[in-house]
Amino acid sequence: MEIRSLQGELQNNPYPGRGIVIGKTPDGKFAVTAYFIMGRSVNSRNRIFVEEGEGIRTEAHDPSKLSDPSLIIYAPVRVSGTTTIVTNGDQTDTVYEGFSAGKSFEESLASREFEPDAPNYTPRISGVMEYAEGQFSYKMSVLKSADGDPSCCCRHTFSYDKPLAGEGRFIHTYQGDGDPLPSFEGEPERIRIEDADIDSFANEIWESLNEENKVSLFVRYIEIETGKWESRIINKNN
Repeated sequence: MEIRSLQGELQNNPYPGRGIVIGKTPDGKFAVTAYFIMGRSVNSRNRIFVEEGEGIRTEAHDPSKLSDPSLIIYAPVRVSGTTTIVTNGDQTDTVYEGFSAGKSFEESLASREFEPDAPNYTPRISGVMEYAEGQFSYKMSVLKSADGDPSCCCRHTFSYDKPLAGEGRFIHTYQGDGDPLPSFEGEPERIRIEDADIDSFANEIWESLNEENKVSLFVRYIEIETGKWESRIINKNN
């Protein structure tokens, strides 16, 4: 698979929807993840990311404008031991609770499917990052309808052992704008991770997202040897 520029992928897509990036810095020292949300409606755009424990959650920027909390208010990031969970919905909790019960990533997600937002049937995208004793690996999942037919849920899991330095994978909910919105297709995109600096990486993603549609961005760098991490949050609604 051709390796691509994350900036280019974002700049050429006015509406990727929600997106997850996981990879490793060029020096191989840090595991990287980024999660962003976008919105077309007032309800979707009326959100911010806030810290919650070791993770984050979404909340309404202006509670008076919150018309429907379902599918937009959730915890995108949670930490379970040496595993960081990143998803685009409340399946974060499903995976977290599954791990607590001794289930695998795939077993945990077996109880979930795409979002019930006809006619889009937005894919549920998820990722888990494992880091311990200087080792790092990750998995990504896409649960989607069968080309818009909700009678079938297509379940795809992708595993990356010993990921290469300076590379990552990128999944997002939509191929672009449309009505209905066209769902993500294929394998997670192979992209370059060019920044050892978290602020540079965060700023490059934020500036590459469509100005009208972008809402919030979360970025975390985890030192693979120690498990120590630092995060950045950027909200359009300040």
